[in-house]
Amino acid sequence: MPKPSCSRLLAFALVAFAFACGDAEARHDGFRVYRKPKPTIGTRAATIALKAVGIPYRWGGASPASGFDCSGLVYWAYGRLGIDVPHSSYALYDRGRWVARSRMKPGDVLFFSGLGHVGIYVGRGRMVHAPHTGTDVQVVSLRGSSYGGRLVGVRRLAQ
Repeated sequence: MPKPSCSRLLAFALVAFAFACGDAEARHDGFRVYRKPKPTIGTRAATIALKAVGIPYRWGGASPASGFDCSGLVYWAYGRLGIDVPHSSYALYDRGRWVARSRMKPGDVLFFSGLGHVGIYVGRGRMVHAPHTGTDVQVVSLRGSSYGGRLVGVRRLAQ
């Protein structure tokens, strides 16, 4: 008959193994199980906006079928998640909460001088946006473009 301490250890090991096997995204490190964090709403909005890359710019546009303007891209991406935001860069600036540039996360809305242009931060110093007539929705580096120097505000619409 096994010792009680050995039985408890075996039971713990079996439960831990069964628990870990139930999650394909778990990463194991000794006895600890690390789970990949659930994507935030902002991350999900950024991922949705990235699907619009290549769609033509159209003033007033807010769908893949009609094209996008800058605020229409934000409106569409967040709307797909059930979050109602205005289709206006000026009105968007009053939504959510202010975020320091050093604390930007995917999904944060970026505002540029004059508040007439917005983009969605996608991480690693890049944003997705609909620039202007004659272009398509695209991803640009803030550092490697004129946009970085014109950034005047960052708002987080959702966690």
